[in-house]
Amino acid sequence: MPDSQLSGVAVSPGRARGPVVRVAEPAGAPPATPAPADPQVEAKRIAPAAQAVVARLEAMAETATGEAATILITTAAMAGDPALVGNAEQLVSAERLPAARAVHIAADGFAEQLAAAGGYLAERVRDVQDVRDRIVAELLGITPPGVPDLEAPSVLVALDLAPADTAGLDPAKVLALVTAEGGPTSHTAILARSLGIPAVVAVRGVLELNAAALLVDGDTGTVTVADAGEPVFAAERGGPAEWNGKGETADGHRVKVLGNVGSAGDAEAAVAAGAEGVGLFRTEFCYLDAPTEPSVEQQRSAYTAVLEPFRGKPVVVRTLDAGADKPLAFLAQEEEPNPALGVRGLRVALDRPDLLDRQLEAIAGAAADSGAEVSVMAPMVATAEEAAWFAERVHAAGIARAGVMIEIPAAALAAREILDAVEFVSVGTNDLAQYAFGADRQLGAVAALNDPWQPALLRLISFVGDAARETGKPAGVCGEAAADPLLARVLAGLGISSLSMNAAAVRAVGASLAAVSLDDCRSAAAAAVAAATATAARSGAGSVAAPA
Repeated sequence: MPDSQLSGVAVSPGRARGPVVRVAEPAGAPPATPAPADPQVEAKRIAPAAQAVVARLEAMAETATGEAATILITTAAMAGDPALVGNAEQLVSAERLPAARAVHIAADGFAEQLAAAGGYLAERVRDVQDVRDRIVAELLGITPPGVPDLEAPSVLVALDLAPADTAGLDPAKVLALVTAEGGPTSHTAILARSLGIPAVVAVRGVLELNAAALLVDGDTGTVTVADAGEPVFAAERGGPAEWNGKGETADGHRVKVLGNVGSAGDAEAAVAAGAEGVGLFRTEFCYLDAPTEPSVEQQRSAYTAVLEPFRGKPVVVRTLDAGADKPLAFLAQEEEPNPALGVRGLRVALDRPDLLDRQLEAIAGAAADSGAEVSVMAPMVATAEEAAWFAERVHAAGIARAGVMIEIPAAALAAREILDAVEFVSVGTNDLAQYAFGADRQLGAVAALNDPWQPALLRLISFVGDAARETGKPAGVCGEAAADPLLARVLAGLGISSLSMNAAAVRAVGASLAAVSLDDCRSAAAAAVAAATATAARSGAGSVAAPA
């Protein structure tokens, strides 16, 4: 019999106990027989089925906000991809396959290509499989796999959750999430944090438990079999309600508590949560599914809508983070053998400076229109030379403050020289962990390596904090690590001066910082950095300054 307690990677804080609801997996490949009597008629069934899936996903997106809405829109676009539909139609005609079987084969072909590419492209494999299963279900006239309708608050257990499924979860019905696969920066993890749902991923053996009820601890990563007769308790979400809205320690050391946003809905949520500004404004939403580059005027209008709620407040805008591993149609880039290490982020701008200049023009215009205090930073920067090149173009566009993201280990090690070239830096812990450990952040088998409590990652961040103190310039963290109330104290102790996170985590992080002194934070940081393992780092920091 499996152990009654299992461990995984804690990705969203809080504790909950309740009955288990298993999320069904797809039934497998549809049969290849019988052959259709009329292949042309059979092939014509595929496009309407795909469009029906698109319509349902778009309807879900209309009621969602922020990251969830973006994921649903992206999934809908994949479902309507003419290449997928066209390939499936050709298989019906050429091999006389049933439409459902043809869609399954065509989608699997795309998924294999993405998996082979690695990096961020590999992250989209689950999306393709989800689209495949939805279209196949439509063609077969059956209910698609995924999260069932919940009659009562429950703990969801799954091999993994498709991004679209996670985006549609109701926090009032979902007590906690437990998956056998996934990682700390997967869509499941990010959305669970944004929804305030405790979650543990990469829990090996959870599918064999056959437990009627589970106790899930999203702080420690433990999943324990519970007595089905024990009372259900709602997830303990967020931190202490009492916070005065100013990011600082108990002795007055400032650590700004900011929001991560990627849409006007995100901006409103961040303001409502009490964020002091924005530490990461993702601009990719403006380019999603655009067949051509959006005009300066279109970008300016879109950015203004996001910036307006932050009039008079600081907002850090990240320039386009796209490229061969996050393909956009209008970029028309060539295929690369390893897209995660290819032309992406600032490297696209180095090849296409005109693209960057037009975006900077739009950002500057939106800053003037909104009254927000706008700074701009570039993604995927590796050297001080690249940072200086970017800063020159930002300043030429009339924007006073230029910064860069530290998400490549080389940039962390050269933080002192990079800060000489720019006004600030911001650590993207998701990518920094992935590159530092050589571990795909979507692969459950290596999820523990992407735990933000890994001491080696914290030591890289300490280089950045030291450089910030030496130069007298600010260094922020805008990766998912900033949303952990205890880890926020460690980051402050390492010299980080601002933390940016999803709206759901703002008050918990602000209250956590307010409950301790700067010396407490430094002691917690010292304990975490000196630890040998992620578990020991978390335990060591907690023994010094556990969240209030």
